[in-house]
Amino acid sequence: MTDRESMTRPGTAGAAGRPARGHAEAPPRGWARIVLRVAGSGLLIATAAIHLDLYLTGYRTIPTIGWLFLLQVIAAFALGLAVLAIPGRLVVAGRLAAAAGAGFALATLAGYLLSVWIGLFGFTEVRTTAGIAAGVVEIAAFAVLAALALAPAPATASPDHAAPAPATFPARIPPAAARAAGLTAAGLAAAALVLSGLVLAGASAPAPAATGTGTGTGLKTVTIGGTTVLANTKGFTVYSFAPDTPASSKCYGSCAAYWPPVTGTAAAGQGLPGTVTTITRTGGSRQLSYNGHPLYTYIGDSAPGQAHGNNLNLNGGLWHEVRVSR
Repeated sequence: MTDRESMTRPGTAGAAGRPARGHAEAPPRGWARIVLRVAGSGLLIATAAIHLDLYLTGYRTIPTIGWLFLLQVIAAFALGLAVLAIPGRLVVAGRLAAAAGAGFALATLAGYLLSVWIGLFGFTEVRTTAGIAAGVVEIAAFAVLAALALAPAPATASPDHAAPAPATFPARIPPAAARAAGLTAAGLAAAALVLSGLVLAGASAPAPAATGTGTGTGLKTVTIGGTTVLANTKGFTVYSFAPDTPASSKCYGSCAAYWPPVTGTAAAGQGLPGTVTTITRTGGSRQLSYNGHPLYTYIGDSAPGQAHGNNLNLNGGLWHEVRVSR
């Protein structure tokens, strides 16, 4: 064999033990899974942060709803950290964490829409910016985490560094099943988006308790739990808001959606032992005031004789039923 023949040709004998440059294996797409993990974790933590803010600013005082909000906060933070912290090599654990996060996001959204639509545990939600933002984040979290749960698993190398060994189920999901599950998840995300739009679009109409006394109607007293309190003519309890002053209301925007101001004229207080006056709201309407306290109803009261809003710390301050002494 001549020296020329013994020389190694590029990409052939001298490359023994490694593939030729032209046939190099494509780099793994592990970055895609990393992006999904970071995005999914971030969306879950964002959901937790929104619910934590709502919990601390008043929802903690609402019976049943309060501890449900706290549970949502804990679960969202835990799932978000699990999605981010589980190593990529633990494919099954990672899939389970992502699937649990996706299910949690969808269930949380369903609870919110149900509370807006018909009420939940005696509490009726209203359309607010925070609620809409949380809904959008939860839909995005479901889509991202479902994609992560169904993403192809990276191939695992054998101990002797030979050809990668194919993963087995459930680390590897058959392509047909993955496609079907992906289409189902996409359909659920689209349906959730459409349903959210429909429910929130119809959430602006106030609940029956939100109807104020109106001009020409009056206030009256009712007895709830042995206590005489003020109510509108339909029997719905009226409330005072601690931050208010005798001359002005501090409840506007989303606050007024939860606590509709009672409007009318001073004549509405005929026959009551206290003094009924009116204040002018920023929009020009006249709000009734009793003994210097502007009056409101509460959308959480779905029937006369209820006082679910009493002693709630919500929308920036304490709410109290208006007691009447004769």
